[in-house]
Amino acid sequence: MPTMRRTRTSPRTSRPTARRTPRLTAVAVVVTGLALTATACGGTSADQAKNEAKNKHLGLALSYDVGGRGDQSFNDAAYSGMVKADKAFGYKSAAQEPTEGETDADKVARLTSLARSGYNPVIGVGFAYAPAVKAAAAKYPKTTFGIIDDSTIHAKNVADLVFSEEQGSYLAGVAAAKATRTKTVGFVGGVDVPLIHKFEAGYVQGVHDTDPKVKVVKQYLTETAQEGGFSSPDKGRTAAEGELEKGADVVYHAAGLSGQGVIEACAKAKKFAIGVDSDQYKQKPLAPYKDYILTSATKDVGRAVYELAKSVHDGKPLSGVTRFDLKAGGVGVTDTNPEYGRIPGLAAAVEKAKQGIIDGSITVATKP
Repeated sequence: MPTMRRTRTSPRTSRPTARRTPRLTAVAVVVTGLALTATACGGTSADQAKNEAKNKHLGLALSYDVGGRGDQSFNDAAYSGMVKADKAFGYKSAAQEPTEGETDADKVARLTSLARSGYNPVIGVGFAYAPAVKAAAAKYPKTTFGIIDDSTIHAKNVADLVFSEEQGSYLAGVAAAKATRTKTVGFVGGVDVPLIHKFEAGYVQGVHDTDPKVKVVKQYLTETAQEGGFSSPDKGRTAAEGELEKGADVVYHAAGLSGQGVIEACAKAKKFAIGVDSDQYKQKPLAPYKDYILTSATKDVGRAVYELAKSVHDGKPLSGVTRFDLKAGGVGVTDTNPEYGRIPGLAAAVEKAKQGIIDGSITVATKP
């Protein structure tokens, strides 16, 4: 298999975007505001423990990743799990947006205020929350914390909810290799970090295992999340246009909100895009482009959120690493676009690859 070189965009200065205003449910606005006031005035560990023990059954709380609610992808998948838990358990859950340029200390303050207010579990959506979850969990040992896409926190009251993204991406690569007519496909990664490398590794392997003659062109949008790699549709659009110019006729993105620009560029060029995390064919804001969303490599983030909430509700909170892989139904690809079933051999090839991963005859790489 030929070795492919990862290309990166050159850092460039862009105009700052408008600062996000945190959005909470009505109940969350009140209790979180009170909690932050209490923090400003100071409080003892005994006070914290008393409040933590007194406030129960408010429901779960989400602290969104970069891009926030409305990304039609990762954060929206987490939100769906919260909605399901609210309906099942009668919760009044809270969800809070990130702010532009926030620090780990900002994240800690947000998580601890939610825990102090009585939300349980409190979930950081994304690996960037690792330091904050670790710190907040130490302050509130009776509250269950969750973090999605991180397995580095070792605490009794923390559930590390992780996914085998490389496996779903492998299936996306199989689909791309079957769909391409130009023998060139593309990959757009939001940020050049190990998590997104898993998407790239699985995708490229799936493409080349299916057809070694297919070329994969790749681009990462930014080196860090702070530069907007997961939250800039314009960057995604530009990257996709560049790959389309190089002959790609199928482009897979792992770029969060930036992926909307990838999908738009592909649809404009009447080429296929492959979505990520949620079934992007079904997302209403993407409806104008859905005919060109061939499939999506999904992560059942909503299920992970719901299962953690259920475990707390049942009095048996999850702790440690819980992995959602292909065998467990935690990752996969969608077939909602009719074109998926019309391309000769595509569905059968994906199903064969799926069974191979599950039975162990196919081992998917996690690094490019």
